Amino acid sequence: MPSTLEHQDLSVRAHVYDVVIASALPPSICDIAQQLGLAEVSVVESLERLAAGKALVLQGDSREILMASPFSAVPTPFAVYAKDRLYYGNCIWDALGIPAMLRSDARIDCSCSCCGESMKLFVNGGELAPVDGIIHFAVPAHRWRHDIVYT
Repeated sequence: MPSTLEHQDLSVRAHVYDVVIASALPPSICDIAQQLGLAEVSVVESLERLAAGKALVLQGDSREILMASPFSAVPTPFAVYAKDRLYYGNCIWDALGIPAMLRSDARIDCSCSCCGESMKLFVNGGELAPVDGIIHFAVPAHRWRHDIVYT
């Protein structure tokens, strides 16, 4: 049976994803505290435990949410239009994960990292539509967490 802190962390994490999916932006610490009836310090502690467990990425000293993968809290070069909302992926891999997570068709606007040429990808019925190009991961997967923001 989960401990009280584990239950709190699960509640915070579930709330974060519910809000991100509904609004395309993560809730603030204050909003989480109000919605879940927790003290802000308890929310910060939960977010820090979730970040330590690599469930979220926090923004520096503010401790606000930067990434709730596959979603980014800030605009990135990976714009995902799905369910009548604009989401941002942290990378192309996450951008493709958003329609999978939402079980939705999507258009992904991105660009070639080599030449900067605009690219549009389409996910229909759970499948990536054929497109000329490749997806390149400059950082090997086993090193992504060394600097997840850069990756």
